[in-house]
Amino acid sequence: MSASPPSSFVRTRWWWVRHAPVRGDGGRIYGGADIACDCSDAHVFSALAPVLPRGAVWVASHLGRTRQTAEALWQAGDFTVDGSGPRLTALPALAEQNLGAWQGQDRVQFFADRQPLAASYWFAPAEECPPGGESFSDLSARVGGAIAELTAEHSGRDIVAVAHGGTIRAAIALALNLPPQGGLAFAIENCSLTLLDHYDGPDGAGWRVGMVNAQPWLGTAEGGGPAA
Repeated sequence: MSASPPSSFVRTRWWWVRHAPVRGDGGRIYGGADIACDCSDAHVFSALAPVLPRGAVWVASHLGRTRQTAEALWQAGDFTVDGSGPRLTALPALAEQNLGAWQGQDRVQFFADRQPLAASYWFAPAEECPPGGESFSDLSARVGGAIAELTAEHSGRDIVAVAHGGTIRAAIALALNLPPQGGLAFAIENCSLTLLDHYDGPDGAGWRVGMVNAQPWLGTAEGGGPAA
């Protein structure tokens, strides 16, 4: 086992959960659009809820599918502390990338018309900005600012962040000190769990990666998981 940091370090744990799958998109790109997700896979939430900490700070984006996912987790597990359930703070800074004019386009046709990228799970290189939207690098900057603010505000706490694939990839790139493009190499499935620990010590701060894209339901009797 790896050695634990000394007690002089303050650990703030980020538990990132991607929202449940979107099945009503009609095969079209939705990006930062507010579209509902499907939380009917009860075995997924029953397996994921016990892994998450009690007494945590809960945050999400302002898009409804993240609140839907958080509420499904609360229904699947007991998160009450001293008789009170968790409260969810919605933050636009944690939203998915605004894909501008690409949103609403047929996904299959979009990718057929573009040069595929090796080792990338995204629509375009990090620096490319869709017409009327933002680049993944722009997303990374706003997500990084939100992470810094919340880590300072809730130092030493557990933070459960229900967010989006792009948001979580940006958080991983930050933790690993990668450029935004590096974050696009990570697969982040619906409802998966990514754990990133922030340590603040006398001589500086840094991150440790506990898990990425974990899917605890895969070990259940149900087998499989949610659709992508």
